[in-house]
Amino acid sequence: MVRDGIYYGIGLLFVAAVVAYFNLWLAAVPLLVAAFVMWFFRDPNRVVPSEPGALVSPADGKVTDVGVCSVNGVPYTRISIFLNVFDVHVNRSPISGVVRSAEYRKGKFLNAMGPACADENEQNVVTVEGEGQKVIFKQIAGLIARRIVFTKKVGENVGRGERVGLIKFGSRTDVMFSPEAQVVVKVGDRVKGGSSVVARFANSPAAARKGT
Repeated sequence: MVRDGIYYGIGLLFVAAVVAYFNLWLAAVPLLVAAFVMWFFRDPNRVVPSEPGALVSPADGKVTDVGVCSVNGVPYTRISIFLNVFDVHVNRSPISGVVRSAEYRKGKFLNAMGPACADENEQNVVTVEGEGQKVIFKQIAGLIARRIVFTKKVGENVGRGERVGLIKFGSRTDVMFSPEAQVVVKVGDRVKGGSSVVARFANSPAAARKGT
């Protein structure tokens, strides 16, 4: 479980204890909320693929868009993943490499299913460079989400599928990468952070070594 879940859970259990002093039946409400919150902040272990050139999903959720976007005039393939309140909200690095940048941007809290949220919502934009590739992923707040957590610092090394943060209570995560990569998911697919392969880089150094 993520540490935040413990804090929230303890607070709600305290509330339940106070309410129980006056009305035992009403105490069931904060108890149920505490159980949901602690379940929401679950952090299951994942089997990270070792396949050379694999790019894994940065989040659990449903693929809502696969398309092309532009970052500073450079074309990228973008996969958008929507996380509802029942999904695991821990984010993971899509590839192994070095965190080159992490830029937090204030913004709106539009519906994370809408296309405008990718540019207008509160978000954290992270660039990881490694395995011969530069991958960008966005932690995007949604209607309910009000806090984005990123636990790594610029210059730190991260492993493929390594935990790097979370977004609280409903959100969206975008991952952007070279158009040369082969996308292996489609709109409507369910993916798991750190374990689901969403694209493959055929020209990555590791993949090239495997093919020789």
